[in-house]
Amino acid sequence: MSVESITPYNSGERKREQITQAFDVIAHRYDRLNRILSFGIDSGWRRRALRLLVQDQPPPERILDVATGTADFAILAARRLPRAHITGIDLSAGMLATGRAKIERAKLCDRIDLVHGDCLELPFADGSFDAVTVAFGVRNFENIAAGLAEMRRVLAPGGRVVILELSQPERMPMRALFRLYLRGVMPLLGRLFSGHVQEYRYLPASIEQVPQGQVMLGLLRAAGFDACRSACYTFGVCSCYTGASLS
Repeated sequence: MSVESITPYNSGERKREQITQAFDVIAHRYDRLNRILSFGIDSGWRRRALRLLVQDQPPPERILDVATGTADFAILAARRLPRAHITGIDLSAGMLATGRAKIERAKLCDRIDLVHGDCLELPFADGSFDAVTVAFGVRNFENIAAGLAEMRRVLAPGGRVVILELSQPERMPMRALFRLYLRGVMPLLGRLFSGHVQEYRYLPASIEQVPQGQVMLGLLRAAGFDACRSACYTFGVCSCYTGASLS
């Protein structure tokens, strides 16, 4: 089974429509649930990923944040990179509404734009951005290879892509413990704090199926990225993938 075939509701609808519906439903509680489900560690993962954007190169000034959700990564980038302008894109209007409210509170409306759109058909010209980021959104793509190809298309020569994604630890006993958390604890917490069951059954299933390690690096190379590398955080619970556009 491919990750693209895993959907929140398992109806006859396309994954695109189901993902949109699922995140619209939980948008108002998404940030709080993220902190609870990750024990707050996800904020540190984002900071580490952001540092990779400026490692051994000038800070990017035009950043596209794909599957931006409630704009957590976009806001962090705007605060840490004062010369950068960030564009976030997401399928879920509900998530974007929450993100816009956060951006307004942070007084960053002049630095961050949020766009309603599909990562498989990015509404931007070739080479429009110095960096492209995705934080915990690749597993929700309807077609991962096509999404990566679109990200490569809009990346300017010399630009960098940084992808954060949840993953399964490879070593025992952490692998067994994380699987227990995914299949037992996470759906229970999701139901208790959100009142929604199916969305938090989809989440662990998607994590178990999303490509990781060498498989994800192979997809990045196939999409046209160079110098592809990966790193594991927190015993392999999170993976970070980087690549470059050398031409």
